[in-house]
Amino acid sequence: MTLLITGGAGFIGGTIVEAALERGETVRVLDSLRADVHGDSAKPDPRVDFVEGDVRDAEVVASALAGVTVVCHQAAKVGLGVDMSDTVDYVASNDLGTAVLLTAMADAGVRRLVLASSMVVYGEGAYRGPNGVTQPPARTAADLEAGRFDPLGTDGEPLEPELIDETFPLDPRNVYAITKLTQEYLATSWARSTGGSVAALRYHNVYGPGMPQNTPYAGVASLFRSAVERGEAPRVFEDGAQRRDFVHVRDVASANLAALDHTATTAPGYSRAFNVGSGVVHTIGDLATALSEHAGGLPPVVTGEFRLGDVRHITASSERLRTELGWSPTVSFDDGMREFATAPLRAAVQPGG
Repeated sequence: MTLLITGGAGFIGGTIVEAALERGETVRVLDSLRADVHGDSAKPDPRVDFVEGDVRDAEVVASALAGVTVVCHQAAKVGLGVDMSDTVDYVASNDLGTAVLLTAMADAGVRRLVLASSMVVYGEGAYRGPNGVTQPPARTAADLEAGRFDPLGTDGEPLEPELIDETFPLDPRNVYAITKLTQEYLATSWARSTGGSVAALRYHNVYGPGMPQNTPYAGVASLFRSAVERGEAPRVFEDGAQRRDFVHVRDVASANLAALDHTATTAPGYSRAFNVGSGVVHTIGDLATALSEHAGGLPPVVTGEFRLGDVRHITASSERLRTELGWSPTVSFDDGMREFATAPLRAAVQPGG
């Protein structure tokens, strides 16, 4: 197949490129090489047909789709944002860009799509309380300031976190999350109207070599890893007991290839979401400790600080992906952290760059 990977010069996209080339696929990459994402470090793989351009540019997208069999759409503005001034860029980059791509795919007769989505569409994770499984509202500033970090049930006791699956109600709680869910809805509409097939992959906490080093939107794994490299102690917010699912970028890449193959076997109009996680629960504190220990750095400092709007616990059940697509992760938490502790990151993005 001829595969177009949007955002293929990025952290996850670049790893998918490597995996696709390793199994002999013909790969084309469309990437804008945005300075605020890549700095000056982006180096498209010389083995691919590279198109530099913005996914919002209909003419560029139409050209990039020529001869393409299937699209892997990774291009997006990622992270939870800095403030409301990010809103326009998020909506334009993620939702307008996806709309332009889908329109061009419809015109070009390309009917297979794998979409990068995110766990953020769920909001807070799944919890069990006195009345069964529930999804609590956002935590209040008063509770966080008092050190009451865990959501409470109707009986006033902390709720018990559980794995979340794709049937759980969606509750996007920030602009980035809203744009990711909108991408899913746009892709579903495209599939229904064109007879196309789309698999939306809801990534959980992705980490691995080549992560962005210091953008304001970098994930916690990158921030801790950068602190260790600077000789500083990772600063862990709240009490460090926030539960997450950390999944290695090579496992995310293999999930994308499995989903790409899956779109060739589905009925017209198919649209389905899949969690992509390791299926193993670790805490933010576990992450900071493992990185420090494997790098021989300073032990983490638990600060008690918090960010209003952060979720407390969210961990994935990837059973649907395992069962329906035959995928399974191969990189354990300890092996992944040992590698990541000393692996190179992407060069720092310069202020104003």
